[in-house]
Amino acid sequence: MILAESQLTSMLEMQSDMNSKVNPDWVSANNNWHRAIQVEGVEAIEHHGWKWWKKQECDMAQLRMELVDIWHFILSAAIQHKHGNVALAKLDMMAELNHYQKSVQFDNQYYQLAQLNLLEKLDLLVGLAASKRTNLALFDSLLTDCGMDWTSLFKQYVGKNVLNIFRQDHGYKTGTYIKIWDGREDNEHLVEVLDMNDLNADDIRDVLYQSLKARYIAVQIC
Repeated sequence: MILAESQLTSMLEMQSDMNSKVNPDWVSANNNWHRAIQVEGVEAIEHHGWKWWKKQECDMAQLRMELVDIWHFILSAAIQHKHGNVALAKLDMMAELNHYQKSVQFDNQYYQLAQLNLLEKLDLLVGLAASKRTNLALFDSLLTDCGMDWTSLFKQYVGKNVLNIFRQDHGYKTGTYIKIWDGREDNEHLVEVLDMNDLNADDIRDVLYQSLKARYIAVQIC
């Protein structure tokens, strides 16, 4: 399943807004997003397990969460590459996705994605990031190997983005934010809110934010 253009536009806009909340001049700051991808990729490898000298279990749930985090940085790098122009970043990313690339070139070699296992693909992602590159065909293949598609990624991304902004607005940095609402973490409330709304709606960010706010205020009143 290919990423819908409307979903990509929404995620790029949300990422730009979030980055601006942290630093209004984030584009000119020229942050090293590829280093962030590299670090998150190594963490994903740890969750997968790679030590041949001991028994390890793959923590797929955590691995999926790492992919969502990596996607944040891929979006940021794409926007920064286009000097903050979300529309141009979207055109570049959609063109790359529609190319249906089956192999990835790295270090003078071509790697056939269909011939690589999940751990080898994570190795390749980290190697590309170290050379300040990303590859959307590789990321798409990683999603598939982790039992995800672009729709599930979109859902998880939208939720985490809105929750991150909500946390910032309600004292996350100062330590006054209350993470447990009525005996459950805010993440659990977020899952319920996501299931109750149309994630393709134009005003989805506002709807999710206001839904979280209503629950948060109810906790304060009690």
